[in-house]
Amino acid sequence: MIEKILSLDTELLIYLNNLGSEQYDWLWLMITKQLNWLPLFLLLLYVIFKKLGTKQTLYLLLFVALLIAFTDQATNLVKNGFQRLRPCADPNVNTFIRVVQFRGSFSFFSGHAANSMAVTLFLYLNLKHYSKYFYFLFLWPLIFAYSRIYLGLHYPVDILSGYLFGVFSGFMFYKLHQAAQKKYFPV
Repeated sequence: MIEKILSLDTELLIYLNNLGSEQYDWLWLMITKQLNWLPLFLLLLYVIFKKLGTKQTLYLLLFVALLIAFTDQATNLVKNGFQRLRPCADPNVNTFIRVVQFRGSFSFFSGHAANSMAVTLFLYLNLKHYSKYFYFLFLWPLIFAYSRIYLGLHYPVDILSGYLFGVFSGFMFYKLHQAAQKKYFPV
């Protein structure tokens, strides 16, 4: 069963990765860098600040920082436990895909997918009642994580597993934030 899933995973990677084109590589290289998302983060920070004020914004950002630290460390623990080669580093796969970027670290599961989904879900759950458009935030982890497949850095299962862990982490920290909110900032 696992072998069949991994085989389908590889086939889907090859298909999705080969949809890419050299003329768009620069765009996906730009998308995959977290720093290039800074304008979105700053806009989001501005909106959060306007809705929550300074004290609540700083409190929310503290939880975001803790969430990222938790998700990132858990991702590294799992990656070092499974030690799945990235597609770009796997000699059984890298001749069938477009390797746009190379990383020698392990692949399972995607930290980009886990962190972006965790933060997005956490922010969405905390802010959805301020605007009906906050669900658009979910475009960020989708585009961000697809860039990893495009570049040849992750398999689709790495992305989906990262998303699932991100949903778990984001929801868990949302519940922790709610409990802390009631204790330290009762309404």
